[in-house]
Amino acid sequence: MKLTSRSVSRALLVSSLVVATTGGALVLATSAVAATTLGASAAQTGRYFGTAVAANKLSDSTYVGILNREFTMVTAENEMKIDATEPNQNQFSYGNADRIVSHAKAQGMRVRGHTLAWHSQQPGWMQNMEGSALRSAMLNHVTQVATHYKGQLYAWDVVNEAFADGSSGARRDSNLQRSGNDWIEAAFRAARAADPAVKLCYNDYNTDDWSHAKTQAVYRMVQDFKSRGVPIDCVGLQSHFNPQSPVPSNYQTTLSSFAALGVDVQITELDIEGSGSAQAANYQRVVSACLAVARCNGITVWGIRDTDSWRASGTPLLFDGSGNKKAAYTSTLNALNAGGGTDPTTTTTTTTTTTTNPPLPGGCTAAVSLNSWNGGFVATVKVTAGSTAINGWTVTLALPSGATVTNSWNVQRSGNSWTNVAYNGRVSAGQSTEFGFQGTGVGTGMEPSCTAS
Repeated sequence: MKLTSRSVSRALLVSSLVVATTGGALVLATSAVAATTLGASAAQTGRYFGTAVAANKLSDSTYVGILNREFTMVTAENEMKIDATEPNQNQFSYGNADRIVSHAKAQGMRVRGHTLAWHSQQPGWMQNMEGSALRSAMLNHVTQVATHYKGQLYAWDVVNEAFADGSSGARRDSNLQRSGNDWIEAAFRAARAADPAVKLCYNDYNTDDWSHAKTQAVYRMVQDFKSRGVPIDCVGLQSHFNPQSPVPSNYQTTLSSFAALGVDVQITELDIEGSGSAQAANYQRVVSACLAVARCNGITVWGIRDTDSWRASGTPLLFDGSGNKKAAYTSTLNALNAGGGTDPTTTTTTTTTTTTNPPLPGGCTAAVSLNSWNGGFVATVKVTAGSTAINGWTVTLALPSGATVTNSWNVQRSGNSWTNVAYNGRVSAGQSTEFGFQGTGVGTGMEPSCTAS
């Protein structure tokens, strides 16, 4: 049990690409190679691999070096929580959170928001509220913060840790719960109204074991929400493990059972206390379980180095205090490179192809890179400005017959038109930006064209 919550993608290519011209013809040759970073290896199956980030550590060169090299998703460790973003009622503060978001964008990473409504780390003014006044203040907070980050985040942990530990399966007794039993639903509806596109998640700890009453209670809530049309897109399992609370044998069952409700499953705050081969084996078990469930679409570890962890004495992370890779890092990378997909018994193949339209001076070009496996793919589309800067762009790209988009990032889509979002429309002359999407079916044969505005 934790005391405080510790809780894109660059679709990285995992094959080499050789381009040559012979008599005016474009020749492509590919050769598959194992990915050498966590983010790249996760991308092979359309997943992300992320970490929690603290703004005050972005001046640490070792920390930032690992962050930029290894991860494709970030979560603000504390900077988006209620006490940080609304320290005084109706006075919002986003400086440190925005710093993390800006760093992520500059590196082509996506961001998970954490968290909008939580019984803990409330500012003093909120702790002293109750009833309808608290309900109104909570909904205002959700609306204001989600609106500030509208179009910039991959997902939000809308509500965090609302269920009690133990065998009761009851809601946690908190000031938010005492404002009315429908407070969780109200928070989700407010978040959806503020940002129609972001994934909305419920996040909790000690929900890893399928047999536990707390896990079953969260399951019943999600099942109820889905049946009544309450907007919920994902469930986050924090997955803080130690020798007293190990990786349960039914962990994959928990993931697949939530996914069967029609929501994504995300491992949001992973850390595993221990060392050596035992710790490495436990990380491998968690990663392999995620890879075996199609809707487990990403893993976030709660910190980079052991010394950055809220459980530093338990050395629970993938890098030691000096930034060296541990045995757990190697087992995690190997498990990710072993692949997965919708069916772990199906052979997975990965290919990369690139198609580009002719250069348009003063306009833009688009190129698509495809990472495929049996039954699915991730497409990364690079938009490059011509001889002058552009202020916006639209890529026309039709999906192959039978292909379906399951999620996308850094783009707005309407049919075959893919248009920039607020933060990536401006592209300097000769420079590029990227967007991506994940799909089911076969993604080969896509031919994009680009129009600048």
